[in-house]
Amino acid sequence: MGGVTSSSAGGGGGGETALGDLPESCVAEVLRRLDPPEICRMARLSRTFRGAASGDGVWEAKLPRNYARLLAVAADGEAAALEAIPKKEVYARLCRRNRLDGGTKEFWLDKGGGGVCMTISSRALSITGIDDRRYWNFIPNDESRFHAVAYLSQIWWFEVRGEVEFCFPEGRPLKRLGRRVYSSEHIHGWDIKPVRFQLSTSDGQQAQSKCYLTDPGVWINHHVGDFVVKSSNEPVKIQFAMVQIDCTHTKGGLCVDSVAVKPQYLAKKKASRIYV
Repeated sequence: MGGVTSSSAGGGGGGETALGDLPESCVAEVLRRLDPPEICRMARLSRTFRGAASGDGVWEAKLPRNYARLLAVAADGEAAALEAIPKKEVYARLCRRNRLDGGTKEFWLDKGGGGVCMTISSRALSITGIDDRRYWNFIPNDESRFHAVAYLSQIWWFEVRGEVEFCFPEGRPLKRLGRRVYSSEHIHGWDIKPVRFQLSTSDGQQAQSKCYLTDPGVWINHHVGDFVVKSSNEPVKIQFAMVQIDCTHTKGGLCVDSVAVKPQYLAKKKASRIYV
């Protein structure tokens, strides 16, 4: 992508037109059609572009429809004058990782496209046998954004479930589950029967998938399914599960990191993960 330069810094001689001569309103109309990173780059061109790139009209077009509700959640209910915050600052605040539910979940805007993303920690999941250290343990892990993962030593009945209720903006987010292991000698039972993944929403949408966990030593992102948000102002409850309940054999050597919900355009980028 090439750069654009002005032929004069302040409208010098020769009657030539510089970028700084464009009306700020015209520049704003152009910027509204660009992605946020492009807007920030264009703001470096001239004072006019910089002024237009700070306008509320430009950044409000990049915010989700329910940004006021998301900002209130990010502010943790503080009665601040949220309406007085410039929309560029609102966008920047929502792009930070905002934790909720005791730090077991976090949401943020994707800086490049403005889509809402969410990650749910393994500590927020319902895991069969999690209280029995013969089967499961929470162990530190620097690769996890929550700094800990749920590690399975061995179990017959493998079942991980969870749910989240949140006002996602209208669009098509997607859902993933993740895993990880530390010593290959402890990995067993995942190549006999597939792990089944389930996803459902409070308005009746459902998705199912399955896979064999046969790639030890790496984090795996598994795409469970897609769902459509029909209203930005109504919370959607999402329920999800990862199960392998064939009790003819034990399973072990698995780490569960987290569950991620992301806009569909981010499908090819990394989400949270699992490692066997």
